[in-house]
Amino acid sequence: MISQKLKLKEKIGYGFGDAASSMFWKLFSMYLMFFYTDVFGISATLVGTMFLVTRIWDAAFDPFVGILGDRTETRWGKFRPYLLWIAIPFGIIGVLTFTTPSFSQSGKVIYAFVTYSLMMMVYSLINVPYASLMGVMTADGKERTSLATFRFIFAFGGSLLVLALAEPLVDIFSKLGGTVNLQQGWQFAAIVFAIIAITFFMFTFSWTRERIKPVTVKTSLKKDLGDLLHNSPWFILLGAGIAAIFFNSIRDGAAIYYFKYYIQGQSAFSIKAVNLTITLSSLYFVLGQAANIVGVILAKPVSDRIGKKYTFLYAMLFAAIFSIGFYWLDRSSISLIFVFQFLISMSAGIIFPLVWSMYADAADYSEWKTGRRATGLVFSASSMSQKFGWTIGGALAGWLLGYYGFKANVVQTAEAQTGIKMMLSFFPAIGTLLGAFFMFIYPLSEKKMMTISAELAVRRDAAKKE
Repeated sequence: MISQKLKLKEKIGYGFGDAASSMFWKLFSMYLMFFYTDVFGISATLVGTMFLVTRIWDAAFDPFVGILGDRTETRWGKFRPYLLWIAIPFGIIGVLTFTTPSFSQSGKVIYAFVTYSLMMMVYSLINVPYASLMGVMTADGKERTSLATFRFIFAFGGSLLVLALAEPLVDIFSKLGGTVNLQQGWQFAAIVFAIIAITFFMFTFSWTRERIKPVTVKTSLKKDLGDLLHNSPWFILLGAGIAAIFFNSIRDGAAIYYFKYYIQGQSAFSIKAVNLTITLSSLYFVLGQAANIVGVILAKPVSDRIGKKYTFLYAMLFAAIFSIGFYWLDRSSISLIFVFQFLISMSAGIIFPLVWSMYADAADYSEWKTGRRATGLVFSASSMSQKFGWTIGGALAGWLLGYYGFKANVVQTAEAQTGIKMMLSFFPAIGTLLGAFFMFIYPLSEKKMMTISAELAVRRDAAKKE
């Protein structure tokens, strides 16, 4: 494998980018459905349909962003410029998504569709180039896994920041006018996170560099798409990514409903000096992110020992077992609920740095097989899998809430409470089992990648001498 070490500062700089993206991703996955149903004021079924329509379009948009990145040529490189260009629009539209206008019901629905669609497109415009950046920072396979590890430590750190502060900030900002105004609280909290995200993206732009210069071969969009269609590892990773994000999105979307309507005891403790209440759901979310970070840290040493493929596969199987067991936890078993949350989240955390490192391997595989490299297009699979998994999980969460008879801000029926429990147990387990299956058939072993990397290095050296 080619040795191409990166400095710590550059790895940290790369990590800041996913901290920025993950703050809003976590706001969306954990709180957006709840915001729309309980604060903004539209039905769960309609939210599910909106998620399906907007995210299908947005997921299809991702490959075109990848193609655009592959064809971008600037003094900063192909992918870094997008961090500079899109950071501020990302923050502004993020705030608008959590803003409740004084419109009629139909006007609010249109506003939600438009702002959410724009947010997902802007997310693609910054996140696909950011993901692709890893593929051109180094050709060293272990350094890529290290980069992915830094990325996800920072990603879960950003998520942890949101989950620790979102509800407290909403609580504080909601009381600024003397009366409780949750709509104002969510908007102001989003402004805080937008400012932090923009700052983090600027750090990533400033502290990273693009190094890999593929052999220059005249190509076309048709050839790039044709190469992708013959890249079987890419399709397998796409399927595994969709399954993993489905697992996370349906669990994340149901969690706040689980505590509000099933546990029915939100308050964990209060800080009287600042009139602040810390909820069980906040503690649950923070614990999950801490466990994700533990999983990310474990990913590299475990995968170095048994390989990326089997580390991913076993992590998905463990997550499935613990998720199914979660169904039988009673509302009085708070300690066990938190233990299972830690174990499930740790298992989920292990897979994320692996799958991104494996996308870089898939880009190398494509270049090795065809003589052409389309890093942005290959890495668009990562964003596509996020969007498709989130589309299926988010839409299904809304529809299931409607199917089981959920009504916002009222006591739920026994059927609705059972449905909410299923959304944290059996339904996510389907995603983990599918992810394990895709990894079982994944073909790029460490030995295979060593051969590919060595051959590509020879080709690139020869091209430089010509």
